[in-house]
Amino acid sequence: AASLLTLAGAALFLAFAREGPYPFNRGVFDPRQLGRVVRNRGVALANLGYFGHMWELYAMWGWFLAFASATVAAKPLWPAAAISGLAFAVVAIGVLGAIGGGLLSDRIGRTATTALMMAISAACAALIGFAVEGPFPVFLAVALIWGVSVIADSAQFSAMTTEVGEPDLVGTALAFQLGIGFALTMVSLWLVPVVAAAIGWRFTFLVLVPGPVIGIVAMLVLRRLPEAERIAQGRR
Repeated sequence: AASLLTLAGAALFLAFAREGPYPFNRGVFDPRQLGRVVRNRGVALANLGYFGHMWELYAMWGWFLAFASATVAAKPLWPAAAISGLAFAVVAIGVLGAIGGGLLSDRIGRTATTALMMAISAACAALIGFAVEGPFPVFLAVALIWGVSVIADSAQFSAMTTEVGEPDLVGTALAFQLGIGFALTMVSLWLVPVVAAAIGWRFTFLVLVPGPVIGIVAMLVLRRLPEAERIAQGRR
């Protein structure tokens, strides 16, 4: 089904997508451009924020069901089917975060929104192991808030990169950001079950906390730079 939808998306682009009124100049691939991207401090900080975000995101999505099955499902009042539904809800509710993050960034700024969302998601990652031993409504609230906040900042990093970067290097900058970001997900996805095997699932998600913490620092530093004035027409 996913492959068919991808093909349908390609057909829609071929049939309807057109260049906008302000197209980018066509360029030729030059590996030396990567050096200019890396040396751009605004882009580097946007990348660092994105890398911290990606360290957490897919590991949380990928392993939440295993975490819940090993902790909450151990309680006899919660059947396995309910836990599976909970894991689905934690991922699906992220659509509210994706929409809300965009709306919030238009009001308070991109760096403020990303820092706030990463602070909330880091808190949830730190608290979820404690919440699992409390009343189920408390655990449910922490899990759903995490599901919203963990994705709410995602699109803002790419947007910031296009705004603070050099216009002729946007493609290189985004390719670098996405490539390194998704490579990091492979590391965190591998690491989570290794940690769980060593200490048990309850506090395993603590290993994800450093990612958003680093991202918060990067966003607060970027916010103070002159380059930040170019973010969202000054709504940095």
